[in-house]
Amino acid sequence: MRMVLPLLLLSLGACATAPKPGGRPGGEPTPRTTGGPKETAPRDGTEVGMASFYARSLEGRKTASGERYDGAAATCAHRTHRFGTWLRVTRLENGKAVSCRVNDRGPFSKGRVIDLSRSLAHELGFVSKGVTKVRVEPR
Repeated sequence: MRMVLPLLLLSLGACATAPKPGGRPGGEPTPRTTGGPKETAPRDGTEVGMASFYARSLEGRKTASGERYDGAAATCAHRTHRFGTWLRVTRLENGKAVSCRVNDRGPFSKGRVIDLSRSLAHELGFVSKGVTKVRVEPR
């Protein structure tokens, strides 16, 4: 009888399942309710927020991927997308859109979702403004 109870408890514990990561059934992340409104929609990868562009002084410097920054190239910095991922960036003010390849990490300024090369900022028409509101979608 002494051995039966511990064996029974052990077998019952083995049948129990631990909660999946993320705190919700199916492993879905628990929704954030603090910190104010977020401007991102992570489910499909689309984000809305502010875009900026690289300064001329960064021309030729190495990016996080090891490539040299080229202001004439269609490249960008994003915090989470993998290097080599192509993104479509649409300026919400005028509807102009460009495609760019992620080759750097950033931006590191609060509220910004992407840093674009200078040529892309020209195409979108916000060089004189410095920043603009955009939608970023994986391609």
